[in-house]
Amino acid sequence: MIEEFQTGKTILVDKPLGWTSFDVVNKIRWNLKQVLKVKNIKVGHAGTLDPLATGLLVICSGKHTKRIPELMNGVKTYTGTILLGKTTPSFDLETAFDETNYPTEHVTEELLEKARKEFLGEQLQVPPVYSAKQIDGKRAYDYAREGKEVVMKSVTVRIEDFSLSMDRFPEIDFEITCSKGTYIRSIAHDLGKALGSGGTLIGLRRTHSGDHSIEQALTVDEWITLIRSNSH
Repeated sequence: MIEEFQTGKTILVDKPLGWTSFDVVNKIRWNLKQVLKVKNIKVGHAGTLDPLATGLLVICSGKHTKRIPELMNGVKTYTGTILLGKTTPSFDLETAFDETNYPTEHVTEELLEKARKEFLGEQLQVPPVYSAKQIDGKRAYDYAREGKEVVMKSVTVRIEDFSLSMDRFPEIDFEITCSKGTYIRSIAHDLGKALGSGGTLIGLRRTHSGDHSIEQALTVDEWITLIRSNSH
């Protein structure tokens, strides 16, 4: 079975909180190199997850790395939580709150439903300044961390489905199905703006990517155990 990783395999990982996508790729690659006793092996991911997000990370090895562009094109589904009333520069908890006094008392089920409908379908979205978007050969987050202002170009995204729950208000739990390249942090920020209450993404989990589901995924440790158990 271990040879499958070298010839070509799709590896579905439940990415843990705090890990970058490259952390996971590097961990898988290092263990494969040790077991296969090769100097190098192609390993790559089909769509980044932020360190503060968990869930489905699709990784390809060997010849399956050629499928990465195709796999990245699939729609994604996420669940998570948006906190109303506060904002951060990064639109999530990577940075500290900069505004904490937005009003939330006026937010009703009716207002939330009206806002929700405005997000459905194709739209232009402005990515967060704290993102890996390239601007003049440099990552946008590098400019942001240096305190430099940059203009983020809007991109076209599509929201297939978007459900919201006020059961834990002012935290709004959601599930969203969207096209590749959609920044859920921007959705949180823009929803807060639409509600006149400010919004910050405080939890995110990817549950589906294309035809793949989180139910099919193993943890990093489970994959390492599987790889190591096939070393003989």
